[in-house]
Amino acid sequence: MLRQPPSVDAWGGGGFRVSGDWRPGSLLIIDDQPRSWGATSLAALTPDDFAEVFAAGGAVEFVLLGVGLVNALPPRPVRDALKAAGLGLEFMSTEAAARTYNVLASEGRRLAAALIAV
Repeated sequence: MLRQPPSVDAWGGGGFRVSGDWRPGSLLIIDDQPRSWGATSLAALTPDDFAEVFAAGGAVEFVLLGVGLVNALPPRPVRDALKAAGLGLEFMSTEAAARTYNVLASEGRRLAAALIAV
């Protein structure tokens, strides 16, 4: 039986509604499991913020990063660490990333969604 991935139904107000449940703060979804994520801003991101993604191994092909209200380039150490781990990186505003996650997850893509709360 195929497991239904969670859906990101709404965002804003400092959190996300995931499959009907409000989750305050930033959000990390790996292997269809949503969890709180300690990231608070794009500028403060470090490779350590992606430790759970690195630990997921083959469960993740790429990271879909929601960077906040406005799209901006993630810090170089983050980009370099993901590349060194063989992971792709797509980054966009959190709103766009939440919508994109829903489409890609429904297609069965192996991704991690790392969404900074707005």
